[in-house]
Amino acid sequence: MDKFMQAAIEEAQKGLAEGGIPIGSVIVHNNKIIGRGHNRRVQSGSPILHGEMDAFENAGRQSAATYRECTIYTTLSPCSMCSGAIMLYEIPRVVVGENQTFMGEEARLKEKGIDVEVLNDATCIKMMTDFIRNNPSLWNEDIGV
Repeated sequence: MDKFMQAAIEEAQKGLAEGGIPIGSVIVHNNKIIGRGHNRRVQSGSPILHGEMDAFENAGRQSAATYRECTIYTTLSPCSMCSGAIMLYEIPRVVVGENQTFMGEEARLKEKGIDVEVLNDATCIKMMTDFIRNNPSLWNEDIGV
């Protein structure tokens, strides 16, 4: 498995261990992780700390030029909020662990010329399937249902 998707999965597992939703993300520039994060909505009582948003937060201030050379890895297809941030900062490539349990805004990302690669990784699918089965109300809260 790609080492960067593995890092995103490790972030997701941290979130689950903390009592949160198991979605993780890393932002990579020049083959180096510059930001990593996991969904911390539950842990922080935050409406916006999805895995991708947490990775952006932890990357700190970066130039627009830097973001235009990045790839973001996320264990789950990015929602409209996270896709908006990806489009805003013109990140050219998104690698998605899986989109079977949730289909985010991949079509919008592609319309903006962003390369979206979906791995349909078995670890990511099982992690989310198990979580959704065991925590349906928390999952529905996270996706705005």
